[in-house]
Amino acid sequence: MKIYIVGGAVRDRLLGLPVKDRDWVVVGANPQTMLDKGFKPVGKDFPVFLHPRTHEEYALARTERKTGKGYHGFAFHAAEDVTLEEDLARRDLTINAMAEDEDGVLIDPYNGRQDALDGILRHVGEAFAEDPVRVLRLARFAARFGFSVAPETMALMRDMVDQGEVDALVAERVWQEMARALMEAQPSRFFLILRECGALARILPEVDALFGVPQRADYHPEIDTGDHVMRVIDTAAAMSLPLPARFAALTHDLGKALTPADVLPRHIGHEARGERPLLAMCERLRVPADCRDLARITTLHHTKVHCAGEMKSSTILRLFRDTDALRRPERFRLMLAASVADARGRLHFEQTPYPQADWLAAMLDAALQVDAGTIAAACEDKRHIPEAVDAARVRAIADARQQLGLAAKAQ
Repeated sequence: MKIYIVGGAVRDRLLGLPVKDRDWVVVGANPQTMLDKGFKPVGKDFPVFLHPRTHEEYALARTERKTGKGYHGFAFHAAEDVTLEEDLARRDLTINAMAEDEDGVLIDPYNGRQDALDGILRHVGEAFAEDPVRVLRLARFAARFGFSVAPETMALMRDMVDQGEVDALVAERVWQEMARALMEAQPSRFFLILRECGALARILPEVDALFGVPQRADYHPEIDTGDHVMRVIDTAAAMSLPLPARFAALTHDLGKALTPADVLPRHIGHEARGERPLLAMCERLRVPADCRDLARITTLHHTKVHCAGEMKSSTILRLFRDTDALRRPERFRLMLAASVADARGRLHFEQTPYPQADWLAAMLDAALQVDAGTIAAACEDKRHIPEAVDAARVRAIADARQQLGLAAKAQ
Protein backbone atom coordinates (compact mmCIF):
# COMPACT_ATOMS: atom_id res chain seq x y z
CA MET A 1 0.00 0.00 0.00
CA LYS A 2 1.43 3.37 -1.13
CA ILE A 3 -0.09 6.82 -0.71
CA TYR A 4 0.44 9.78 -3.06
CA ILE A 5 -0.77 13.37 -3.02
CA VAL A 6 -2.19 14.16 -6.47
CA GLY A 7 -3.77 16.79 -8.69
CA GLY A 8 -4.31 20.40 -7.74
CA ALA A 9 -2.19 20.40 -4.59
CA VAL A 10 0.86 19.28 -6.56
CA ARG A 11 0.13 21.77 -9.35
CA ASP A 12 -0.40 24.73 -7.03
CA ARG A 13 2.71 24.00 -4.98
CA LEU A 14 4.72 23.85 -8.20
CA LEU A 15 3.29 27.23 -9.26
CA GLY A 16 4.06 28.77 -5.88
CA LEU A 17 0.36 29.17 -5.02
CA PRO A 18 -1.32 28.42 -1.68
CA VAL A 19 -2.45 24.81 -1.39
CA LYS A 20 -6.07 24.82 -0.21
CA ASP A 21 -7.26 21.24 -0.63
CA ARG A 22 -5.28 18.04 -0.82
CA ASP A 23 -6.38 14.87 -2.58
CA TRP A 24 -4.72 11.52 -2.06
CA VAL A 25 -4.54 8.33 -4.11
CA VAL A 26 -3.91 4.96 -2.53
CA VAL A 27 -2.19 2.27 -4.62
CA GLY A 28 -2.07 -1.41 -3.66
CA ALA A 29 -5.10 -1.44 -1.36
CA ASN A 30 -8.72 -2.51 -1.43
CA PRO A 31 -11.79 -1.21 0.43
CA GLN A 32 -11.34 -3.66 3.28
CA THR A 33 -7.75 -2.49 3.77
CA MET A 34 -9.00 1.07 4.15
CA LEU A 35 -11.75 0.09 6.58
CA ASP A 36 -9.29 -1.89 8.69
CA LYS A 37 -7.14 1.25 9.02
CA GLY A 38 -10.07 3.29 10.28
CA PHE A 39 -10.97 5.17 7.08
CA LYS A 40 -14.66 6.00 6.57
CA PRO A 41 -16.21 5.28 3.14
CA VAL A 42 -17.97 8.19 1.38
CA GLY A 43 -17.77 7.39 -2.35
CA LYS A 44 -20.94 6.36 -4.17
CA ASP A 45 -19.60 5.52 -7.64
CA PHE A 46 -16.08 4.44 -6.66
CA PRO A 47 -14.17 3.88 -3.40
CA VAL A 48 -13.33 7.16 -1.65
CA PHE A 49 -12.56 7.31 2.05
CA LEU A 50 -12.08 9.99 4.71
CA HIS A 51 -8.95 9.87 6.84
CA PRO A 52 -9.89 9.10 10.47
CA ARG A 53 -8.02 12.18 11.82
CA THR A 54 -7.59 14.76 9.02
CA HIS A 55 -10.87 13.92 7.21
CA GLU A 56 -9.09 14.48 3.86
CA GLU A 57 -10.22 12.36 0.92
CA TYR A 58 -8.29 9.25 -0.03
CA ALA A 59 -9.35 7.47 -3.23
CA LEU A 60 -8.27 4.04 -4.36
CA ALA A 61 -6.36 4.14 -7.64
CA ARG A 62 -8.83 3.48 -10.43
CA THR A 63 -9.38 3.35 -14.16
CA GLU A 64 -12.55 4.29 -16.00
CA ARG A 65 -14.38 3.23 -19.13
CA LYS A 66 -16.90 5.21 -21.18
CA THR A 67 -20.35 3.60 -21.23
CA GLY A 68 -22.66 6.36 -22.48
CA LYS A 69 -23.05 10.04 -23.34
CA GLY A 70 -22.42 12.84 -20.90
CA TYR A 71 -20.36 12.81 -17.74
CA HIS A 72 -22.45 10.18 -15.94
CA GLY A 73 -21.73 7.54 -18.57
CA PHE A 74 -18.69 5.89 -16.97
CA ALA A 75 -17.81 2.58 -15.36
CA PHE A 76 -14.98 2.60 -12.81
CA HIS A 77 -12.54 -0.12 -11.84
CA ALA A 78 -10.63 0.15 -8.55
CA ALA A 79 -8.37 -2.72 -7.53
CA GLU A 80 -5.02 -3.40 -5.89
CA ASP A 81 -3.33 -3.93 -9.26
CA VAL A 82 -4.20 -0.46 -10.68
CA THR A 83 -0.98 1.54 -10.91
CA LEU A 84 -0.44 5.21 -10.14
CA GLU A 85 0.34 5.90 -13.82
CA GLU A 86 -2.96 4.27 -14.85
CA ASP A 87 -4.82 6.42 -12.34
CA LEU A 88 -3.12 9.61 -13.55
CA ALA A 89 -3.87 8.69 -17.18
CA ARG A 90 -7.62 9.16 -16.63
CA ARG A 91 -7.18 12.77 -15.46
CA ASP A 92 -8.11 15.74 -17.62
CA LEU A 93 -5.03 17.94 -18.02
CA THR A 94 -1.31 17.29 -17.74
CA ILE A 95 -1.00 19.95 -15.03
CA ASN A 96 -3.49 17.92 -12.96
CA ALA A 97 -1.87 14.54 -13.68
CA MET A 98 1.12 14.86 -11.36
CA ALA A 99 1.71 13.19 -7.99
CA GLU A 100 4.15 13.29 -5.09
CA ASP A 101 5.11 10.35 -2.94
CA GLU A 102 5.51 10.47 0.81
CA ASP A 103 9.10 11.70 0.40
CA GLY A 104 8.05 14.62 -1.82
CA VAL A 105 9.38 13.04 -5.03
CA LEU A 106 7.47 14.26 -8.10
CA ILE A 107 5.88 11.64 -10.36
CA ASP A 108 5.12 13.30 -13.69
CA PRO A 109 4.51 10.75 -16.48
CA TYR A 110 2.72 13.21 -18.80
CA ASN A 111 5.07 16.22 -18.60
CA GLY A 112 2.67 18.33 -16.53
CA ARG A 113 5.46 20.20 -14.78
CA GLN A 114 6.74 21.69 -18.03
CA ASP A 115 3.24 22.58 -19.20
CA ALA A 116 2.59 24.32 -15.86
CA LEU A 117 5.81 26.32 -16.14
CA ASP A 118 5.04 27.17 -19.80
CA GLY A 119 1.44 28.17 -19.00
CA ILE A 120 -0.21 25.58 -21.27
CA LEU A 121 -3.43 23.63 -20.76
CA ARG A 122 -3.02 20.29 -22.54
CA HIS A 123 -5.16 17.16 -22.33
CA VAL A 124 -3.56 13.98 -21.00
CA GLY A 125 -5.05 11.62 -23.57
CA GLU A 126 -7.94 10.96 -25.90
CA ALA A 127 -10.10 9.99 -22.91
CA PHE A 128 -10.50 13.75 -22.34
CA ALA A 129 -13.15 13.70 -25.08
CA GLU A 130 -15.29 11.26 -23.09
CA ASP A 131 -16.29 13.80 -20.43
CA PRO A 132 -17.85 17.12 -21.56
CA VAL A 133 -17.39 18.67 -18.10
CA ARG A 134 -13.68 18.77 -18.92
CA VAL A 135 -14.34 21.47 -21.53
CA LEU A 136 -15.82 23.67 -18.80
CA ARG A 137 -13.06 22.80 -16.34
CA LEU A 138 -10.34 23.66 -18.84
CA ALA A 139 -11.96 27.01 -19.56
CA ARG A 140 -12.21 27.68 -15.83
CA PHE A 141 -8.53 26.89 -15.31
CA ALA A 142 -7.74 29.36 -18.10
CA ALA A 143 -9.73 31.99 -16.19
CA ARG A 144 -7.81 31.18 -13.01
CA PHE A 145 -4.26 30.92 -14.32
CA GLY A 146 -4.37 32.86 -17.59
CA PHE A 147 -2.87 29.84 -19.39
CA SER A 148 -3.20 29.26 -23.14
CA VAL A 149 -4.73 26.11 -24.66
CA ALA A 150 -2.59 23.68 -26.62
CA PRO A 151 -3.68 23.64 -30.31
CA GLU A 152 -4.35 19.90 -30.26
CA THR A 153 -6.52 20.29 -27.16
CA MET A 154 -8.56 23.08 -28.75
CA ALA A 155 -9.06 20.90 -31.83
CA LEU A 156 -10.24 18.05 -29.62
CA MET A 157 -12.74 20.31 -27.85
CA ARG A 158 -14.11 21.47 -31.19
CA ASP A 159 -14.63 17.83 -32.14
CA MET A 160 -16.45 17.24 -28.85
CA VAL A 161 -18.80 20.13 -29.61
CA ASP A 162 -19.38 18.85 -33.15
CA GLN A 163 -20.15 15.37 -31.79
CA GLY A 164 -22.79 16.80 -29.42
CA GLU A 165 -20.98 15.87 -26.20
CA VAL A 166 -21.51 19.28 -24.58
CA ASP A 167 -25.24 19.01 -25.28
CA ALA A 168 -25.35 16.28 -22.63
CA LEU A 169 -24.23 18.65 -19.86
CA VAL A 170 -26.85 19.10 -17.16
CA ALA A 171 -27.89 22.58 -16.08
CA GLU A 172 -26.60 22.32 -12.51
CA ARG A 173 -23.07 21.45 -13.67
CA VAL A 174 -22.97 24.23 -16.25
CA TRP A 175 -24.01 26.76 -13.61
CA GLN A 176 -21.55 25.35 -11.06
CA GLU A 177 -18.59 25.68 -13.42
CA MET A 178 -19.70 29.08 -14.74
CA ALA A 179 -20.20 30.44 -11.22
CA ARG A 180 -16.74 29.26 -10.20
CA ALA A 181 -15.26 30.78 -13.37
CA LEU A 182 -16.92 34.13 -12.68
CA MET A 183 -15.12 34.18 -9.33
CA GLU A 184 -11.70 33.65 -10.93
CA ALA A 185 -9.17 36.41 -11.61
CA GLN A 186 -9.96 36.78 -15.33
CA PRO A 187 -13.44 35.34 -15.96
CA SER A 188 -13.52 36.51 -19.59
CA ARG A 189 -11.08 33.71 -20.44
CA PHE A 190 -13.73 31.12 -19.56
CA PHE A 191 -16.26 32.50 -22.02
CA LEU A 192 -13.76 33.30 -24.78
CA ILE A 193 -12.32 29.78 -24.77
CA LEU A 194 -15.81 28.27 -24.82
CA ARG A 195 -16.59 30.53 -27.76
CA GLU A 196 -13.41 29.55 -29.58
CA CYS A 197 -14.29 25.85 -29.43
CA GLY A 198 -17.96 26.45 -30.27
CA ALA A 199 -19.34 25.45 -26.87
CA LEU A 200 -20.58 28.91 -25.86
CA ALA A 201 -23.28 28.92 -28.54
CA ARG A 202 -24.56 25.57 -27.21
CA ILE A 203 -24.31 26.30 -23.50
CA LEU A 204 -24.90 30.07 -23.27
CA PRO A 205 -26.44 31.19 -26.57
CA GLU A 206 -27.64 34.45 -24.99
CA VAL A 207 -24.03 35.48 -24.25
CA ASP A 208 -22.65 34.14 -27.52
CA ALA A 209 -25.17 36.26 -29.44
CA LEU A 210 -23.56 39.46 -28.12
CA PHE A 211 -20.39 38.99 -30.13
CA GLY A 212 -20.47 40.87 -33.41
CA VAL A 213 -23.22 43.24 -32.26
CA PRO A 214 -21.97 46.84 -32.83
CA GLN A 215 -22.37 49.75 -30.43
CA ARG A 216 -21.94 53.51 -30.77
CA ALA A 217 -18.22 54.23 -30.88
CA ASP A 218 -18.55 57.44 -28.85
CA TYR A 219 -19.97 55.51 -25.89
CA HIS A 220 -18.16 52.25 -26.58
CA PRO A 221 -14.78 52.61 -28.31
CA GLU A 222 -14.46 48.81 -28.12
CA ILE A 223 -17.58 48.76 -30.37
CA ASP A 224 -18.32 45.01 -30.12
CA THR A 225 -20.90 44.22 -27.41
CA GLY A 226 -19.33 40.86 -26.61
CA ASP A 227 -15.96 42.51 -26.12
CA HIS A 228 -17.60 45.08 -23.82
CA VAL A 229 -19.26 42.43 -21.64
CA MET A 230 -15.96 40.55 -21.30
CA ARG A 231 -14.31 43.76 -20.12
CA VAL A 232 -17.15 44.35 -17.66
CA ILE A 233 -16.84 40.95 -15.97
CA ASP A 234 -13.06 41.33 -15.71
CA THR A 235 -13.61 44.75 -14.14
CA ALA A 236 -16.09 43.21 -11.69
CA ALA A 237 -13.43 40.62 -10.81
CA ALA A 238 -10.82 43.34 -10.29
CA MET A 239 -13.30 45.06 -7.94
CA SER A 240 -13.62 41.78 -5.97
CA LEU A 241 -17.41 41.85 -6.35
CA PRO A 242 -19.45 38.86 -5.08
CA LEU A 243 -20.97 36.31 -7.43
CA PRO A 244 -24.44 37.94 -7.84
CA ALA A 245 -22.83 41.21 -8.98
CA ARG A 246 -20.49 39.40 -11.37
CA PHE A 247 -23.42 37.49 -12.88
CA ALA A 248 -25.29 40.80 -13.25
CA ALA A 249 -22.22 42.22 -15.01
CA LEU A 250 -22.26 39.27 -17.42
CA THR A 251 -25.94 39.57 -18.29
CA HIS A 252 -26.71 43.29 -18.09
CA ASP A 253 -26.63 43.87 -21.87
CA LEU A 254 -28.31 40.70 -23.20
CA GLY A 255 -31.00 42.86 -24.82
CA LYS A 256 -28.49 44.36 -27.25
CA ALA A 257 -28.44 41.06 -29.16
CA LEU A 258 -32.15 41.66 -29.88
CA THR A 259 -31.81 45.22 -31.20
CA PRO A 260 -33.38 45.52 -34.68
CA ALA A 261 -30.68 45.65 -37.36
CA ASP A 262 -32.04 48.82 -38.93
CA VAL A 263 -31.34 50.92 -35.80
CA LEU A 264 -27.85 49.62 -35.00
CA PRO A 265 -25.49 50.72 -33.54
CA ARG A 266 -28.03 52.47 -31.27
CA HIS A 267 -29.63 50.32 -28.58
CA ILE A 268 -32.58 52.32 -27.27
CA GLY A 269 -34.79 50.05 -25.16
CA HIS A 270 -32.24 47.27 -24.80
CA GLU A 271 -32.83 47.21 -21.05
CA ALA A 272 -36.42 45.94 -21.34
CA ARG A 273 -35.47 43.61 -24.22
CA GLY A 274 -32.84 42.00 -22.00
CA GLU A 275 -35.27 40.75 -19.37
CA ARG A 276 -36.67 37.86 -21.43
CA PRO A 277 -33.35 36.25 -22.44
CA LEU A 278 -32.02 36.77 -18.91
CA LEU A 279 -34.95 34.99 -17.28
CA ALA A 280 -34.80 32.22 -19.90
CA MET A 281 -31.12 31.64 -19.12
CA CYS A 282 -31.78 31.66 -15.39
CA GLU A 283 -34.60 29.14 -15.70
CA ARG A 284 -32.59 26.85 -17.98
CA LEU A 285 -29.50 26.85 -15.76
CA ARG A 286 -31.46 26.99 -12.48
CA VAL A 287 -29.59 30.09 -11.41
CA PRO A 288 -30.00 30.89 -7.68
CA ALA A 289 -32.60 33.52 -6.87
CA ASP A 290 -30.14 36.07 -5.48
CA CYS A 291 -28.14 36.04 -8.71
CA ARG A 292 -31.26 36.09 -10.90
CA ASP A 293 -32.96 38.95 -9.04
CA LEU A 294 -29.90 41.20 -8.94
CA ALA A 295 -29.23 40.53 -12.62
CA ARG A 296 -32.83 41.43 -13.45
CA ILE A 297 -32.83 44.83 -11.76
CA THR A 298 -29.36 45.57 -13.16
CA THR A 299 -30.54 44.69 -16.67
CA LEU A 300 -33.59 46.92 -16.38
CA HIS A 301 -32.08 49.89 -14.56
CA HIS A 302 -28.30 50.17 -15.08
CA THR A 303 -28.62 52.99 -17.61
CA LYS A 304 -30.68 54.99 -15.10
CA VAL A 305 -27.78 54.72 -12.67
CA HIS A 306 -25.52 56.20 -15.35
CA CYS A 307 -27.89 59.19 -15.59
CA ALA A 308 -28.26 59.76 -11.83
CA GLY A 309 -26.99 63.34 -12.02
CA GLU A 310 -29.73 64.36 -14.48
CA MET A 311 -32.69 62.67 -12.77
CA LYS A 312 -35.34 64.50 -10.74
CA SER A 313 -35.64 63.60 -7.07
CA SER A 314 -39.08 62.08 -7.69
CA THR A 315 -37.64 59.95 -10.49
CA ILE A 316 -34.89 58.75 -8.19
CA LEU A 317 -37.51 57.74 -5.63
CA ARG A 318 -39.28 55.81 -8.39
CA LEU A 319 -35.99 54.05 -9.17
CA PHE A 320 -35.69 53.08 -5.51
CA ARG A 321 -39.22 51.66 -5.62
CA ASP A 322 -38.73 49.82 -8.91
CA THR A 323 -35.59 48.13 -7.56
CA ASP A 324 -37.06 47.55 -4.07
CA ALA A 325 -34.12 49.53 -2.71
CA LEU A 326 -36.05 50.82 0.32
CA ARG A 327 -36.49 47.24 1.55
CA ARG A 328 -33.34 45.73 -0.01
CA PRO A 329 -30.70 48.49 0.21
CA GLU A 330 -27.74 46.09 0.15
CA ARG A 331 -28.94 44.53 -3.10
CA PHE A 332 -29.32 48.03 -4.57
CA ARG A 333 -25.73 48.80 -3.63
CA LEU A 334 -24.62 45.66 -5.45
CA MET A 335 -26.49 46.93 -8.51
CA LEU A 336 -24.55 50.18 -8.18
CA ALA A 337 -21.28 48.22 -8.07
CA ALA A 338 -22.26 46.29 -11.20
CA SER A 339 -23.03 49.61 -12.88
CA VAL A 340 -19.56 50.88 -11.99
CA ALA A 341 -18.10 47.78 -13.65
CA ASP A 342 -20.28 48.46 -16.71
CA ALA A 343 -19.10 52.07 -16.98
CA ARG A 344 -15.44 51.16 -16.58
CA GLY A 345 -15.61 48.06 -18.73
CA ARG A 346 -15.05 50.17 -21.83
CA LEU A 347 -11.91 50.77 -23.83
CA HIS A 348 -10.08 53.85 -22.48
CA PHE A 349 -12.64 54.30 -19.66
CA GLU A 350 -11.01 51.90 -17.20
CA GLN A 351 -9.98 54.63 -14.73
CA THR A 352 -12.80 57.10 -15.35
CA PRO A 353 -14.38 58.53 -12.19
CA TYR A 354 -17.93 57.30 -11.64
CA PRO A 355 -19.57 59.38 -8.89
CA GLN A 356 -23.10 58.27 -9.79
CA ALA A 357 -22.87 55.23 -7.52
CA ASP A 358 -21.89 57.31 -4.52
CA TRP A 359 -24.59 59.88 -5.31
CA LEU A 360 -27.35 57.28 -5.42
CA ALA A 361 -26.06 55.52 -2.30
CA ALA A 362 -26.18 58.84 -0.43
CA MET A 363 -29.67 59.62 -1.72
CA LEU A 364 -30.87 56.17 -0.71
CA ASP A 365 -29.47 56.68 2.79
CA ALA A 366 -31.34 59.99 2.97
CA ALA A 367 -34.61 58.37 1.87
CA LEU A 368 -34.16 55.59 4.42
CA GLN A 369 -33.80 58.15 7.20
CA VAL A 370 -37.38 59.32 6.70
CA ASP A 371 -39.47 58.15 9.67
CA ALA A 372 -42.63 56.81 8.04
CA GLY A 373 -44.15 55.97 11.42
CA THR A 374 -43.92 59.53 12.69
CA ILE A 375 -45.43 60.84 9.45
CA ALA A 376 -48.27 58.33 9.64
CA ALA A 377 -49.06 59.29 13.24
CA ALA A 378 -49.25 62.96 12.29
CA CYS A 379 -51.55 62.34 9.31
CA GLU A 380 -55.19 63.11 10.13
CA ASP A 381 -56.49 61.42 6.99
CA LYS A 382 -54.83 58.00 6.88
CA ARG A 383 -55.53 57.74 3.16
CA HIS A 384 -52.86 60.39 2.62
CA ILE A 385 -50.10 58.54 4.46
CA PRO A 386 -48.41 57.04 1.34
CA GLU A 387 -48.23 60.36 -0.49
CA ALA A 388 -47.02 62.14 2.66
CA VAL A 389 -44.22 59.61 3.12
CA ASP A 390 -43.30 59.87 -0.56
CA ALA A 391 -43.21 63.67 -0.34
CA ALA A 392 -40.89 63.49 2.68
CA ARG A 393 -38.60 61.08 0.86
CA VAL A 394 -38.49 63.29 -2.22
CA ARG A 395 -37.51 66.24 -0.01
CA ALA A 396 -34.82 64.14 1.66
CA ILE A 397 -33.45 63.11 -1.73
CA ALA A 398 -33.52 66.74 -2.91
CA ASP A 399 -31.62 67.82 0.22
CA ALA A 400 -29.05 65.09 -0.40
CA ARG A 401 -28.66 66.27 -3.99
CA GLN A 402 -27.95 69.77 -2.73
CA GLN A 403 -25.37 68.52 -0.23
CA LEU A 404 -23.68 66.58 -3.01
CA GLY A 405 -23.43 69.75 -5.07
CA LEU A 406 -25.81 68.51 -7.79
CA ALA A 407 -27.99 70.98 -9.62
CA ALA A 408 -31.52 71.23 -8.31
CA LYS A 409 -34.16 69.59 -10.49
CA ALA A 410 -37.87 70.29 -10.79
CA GLN A 411 -39.83 67.64 -8.95
